[in-house]
Amino acid sequence: MERLSGLDASFLYLETPAQLMHVCSVMILDPLTVPGGYSFTNFRATLDERVRKVPQFTRKIRRVPLDLGHPVWVKDEHFAVDHHLHRMALPQPAGYTELMEMCSHLAGQPMDRGRPLWEMDVIEGYKDAEGVEKLVVFTKMHHATVDGASGANLISHLCSLEPDAPPLATEELTMDGSSPSSLELLGRGLLASATKPLSIPRLLGPSVNLITETISRARKGTAMAPPLTAPRTSFNGTITGDRTIAVADMSLEDIKEVRRATGATVNDIVLSIAGGALRDYLLERGELPEGSLLATVPVSVRGESQRDEGANKVSALFTYLGTDIEDPLERLRSMAESNLQAKEHHNAIPADTLQDWAEFAAPRTFGLAVRAYADMRLAEKHPVVHNLVISNVPGPPIPLYFMGARVDHMYPLGPVFHGAGLNITVLSNNGVVHIGIIASEESVRNPETMVKHFPAELARLKAEVEAAGLVEPEAAPASETEK
Repeated sequence: MERLSGLDASFLYLETPAQLMHVCSVMILDPLTVPGGYSFTNFRATLDERVRKVPQFTRKIRRVPLDLGHPVWVKDEHFAVDHHLHRMALPQPAGYTELMEMCSHLAGQPMDRGRPLWEMDVIEGYKDAEGVEKLVVFTKMHHATVDGASGANLISHLCSLEPDAPPLATEELTMDGSSPSSLELLGRGLLASATKPLSIPRLLGPSVNLITETISRARKGTAMAPPLTAPRTSFNGTITGDRTIAVADMSLEDIKEVRRATGATVNDIVLSIAGGALRDYLLERGELPEGSLLATVPVSVRGESQRDEGANKVSALFTYLGTDIEDPLERLRSMAESNLQAKEHHNAIPADTLQDWAEFAAPRTFGLAVRAYADMRLAEKHPVVHNLVISNVPGPPIPLYFMGARVDHMYPLGPVFHGAGLNITVLSNNGVVHIGIIASEESVRNPETMVKHFPAELARLKAEVEAAGLVEPEAAPASETEK
């Protein structure tokens, strides 16, 4: 048995049929690399063997009686891989459009909370732009189980460096303890509820200091962008449960060339490209606001956190995307400066602040509040908190093999929220930057018209760097390979 942290449990409490809290990915695989050839039977058998060695794949949620505490993870004694793995085929002829339609449908389906919170759909019959048949695996894992970093680590238990090699993480993990009785859970819940107020004084000091620090930085003009200052767009309203998805690729080497020439970080460049792409998208629709869009950027605090428990170890910063700046190079320079201030401000925030306060999340209160918020369409009545979420997840710099099939593309997809019905996640993989866009269908009906601007914006930025006469240093130091 393992208790969910308050932050992990919050993703359960925030979930509704419209606001689904799972993270997804679209993996496009080369079946020709599978030793002996691909077959679904062998795929299923290998997956079954590997997931049984990892508790995150075989544990399920169990509620505490009367919701007196956060739920706990317990081993699913009736685990069967067939409850989670499904085989599907695209209608023929099947290309990009048909694949995105199917993935969008799958992303909008909630998961069964009575079983381990993951699903995997093997999609056959897809042909890429060159007409080559590929195997597609669409995955879903609940955010209560993983964040960006822990999700990447979890994938290592299923992937290998060679088609016939063992998984990257070969040690077998175990879940200690047997399933607790309802009486034991009730007792633990009563104890946790009784002692929870004792931690408030410990949290108040750092929180007051944070407020003071933020006010001071705001007066000096060195604070990160504040929430509730975002302009309203078509993707800032009440969402539905239907999803739309689009994906694209960019060259990591092109981004590194811009980094070496400008001194900006890869993260600065990615955010600047996103700002330019969103600017072009909104211009085409005649919806570009005068002020810049505001993004929430999740930040991993896994290296700084003092907490051992919990899958989610994240914080967040707010940043303007420079959608009010037309010139790509000028936008990047502005982004690099503002991001530096935002990072300094964020570093002043204790790593566990969000996790500590999340311990006070109440299941019933959170659930009722989210439903009331949606039913009253409050997201359309108050100032916009933020326009969208953008995540930049580092991936492997070398080829990986999933069940023996080489991973050609890996597109990550995060959750969307009432008030911010658009999520953009970027992942680097073997020299390619994969872009995954997911949105509520009511917010972005055709995300392909948005995602196409990302590689075009990178090309514009690279051209502007060359036109400005910026020259790359002959040898960039190793420390410059940071995000």
